[in-house]
Amino acid sequence: MTRLTAELWVSAYMTRLRLIGIPAFVVAHGDDTAGAVLVKLNTLDGQARAFQRSFDLASGDRIWGALVEGDEASVDAAIARQRGFDPDLWVIEVEDREGRHLLDDPGLA
Repeated sequence: MTRLTAELWVSAYMTRLRLIGIPAFVVAHGDDTAGAVLVKLNTLDGQARAFQRSFDLASGDRIWGALVEGDEASVDAAIARQRGFDPDLWVIEVEDREGRHLLDDPGLA
């Protein structure tokens, strides 16, 4: 199976969010071809979560799991540390009071 480039995946994800009215922003533009992607969900109440894509070893499927969650400043600090390790990392910030991020939707893993 052919994998999408990071740039194409981010573009499709941003479009999907925009179509249902969920604001999202590219906070850090990573490597267009092979950069990893972190998605920060800001619930606009001082809390946030950051998601990263990984493999479920039991099933072999790609899944989105929480990297860190808590107050927004702590989540931002964790993302900054990840960017320090990986300058090719994309960071997308999604802002939704209802906590919607669409990462569980089919086709986004």
